[in-house]
Amino acid sequence: QVHLVESGGGLVQAGGSLRLSCAASETVFSFNAMAWYRQAPGKQRELVAGITLGDVSTYADSVKGRFTISRDATKNTVQLQMNSLKPEDTAVYYCNARRVQTNYWGQGTQVTVSS
Repeated sequence: QVHLVESGGGLVQAGGSLRLSCAASETVFSFNAMAWYRQAPGKQRELVAGITLGDVSTYADSVKGRFTISRDATKNTVQLQMNSLKPEDTAVYYCNARRVQTNYWGQGTQVTVSS
């Protein structure tokens, strides 16, 4: 069973930064892709950023230029560096890992950006 554990969420003022980390129970290179999603109250879960096994990164338009996804194979972690945070970034952030057609999810970490 794959386990994903997120950390790094919290409360920050607008314009500030946070770094989320997702620790996987298996090597990150065993997954076809890893990603961060977020879900705000009353909204659907949305893709924030993803990185493939081939190291191709994708970002939601709303976070391009502000967020950066990266992978640390030595620690089996995927990070999301979030800069210039806005109140609309407030959400629960979930780590996702995909292997073939199976998706694995972490429990989520709350990010709250105050104005």
